[in-house]
Amino acid sequence: LTQSLAKGSDLMSKGELETAYKIFSTIIESDSAWAEGWNKRATVLFLMGRYQDSLKDIDEVLERENRHFGALSGQGLVHTALNNYEKAIKSYQAVQKIYPSIRAAKVMIPQLKKLIKDQSI
Repeated sequence: LTQSLAKGSDLMSKGELETAYKIFSTIIESDSAWAEGWNKRATVLFLMGRYQDSLKDIDEVLERENRHFGALSGQGLVHTALNNYEKAIKSYQAVQKIYPSIRAAKVMIPQLKKLIKDQSI
């Protein structure tokens, strides 16, 4: 499975998203308990613009590993793309509790708060 994960990740980095998606789906079918298969598929779904599907896979990751800071960061990205800024902030705050020095949360939370403030004007 780790070789398949590496192959799918390589394909994803080359922009071959459909093929990567199929590989990650096969990994999930082989071992649905492995959080990383779900996480990689959530990432490729995000890159495909399939945000709701990405959120569903992130939920699967967090069900298996509730301290998966990569999935929580990804959840923040998806919520930001969907303009769900309050939910994005909550995701990044959850990341900070697990991984206090993560840069994404330090950068994104103030930006998201500004977007919320700008929307209310």
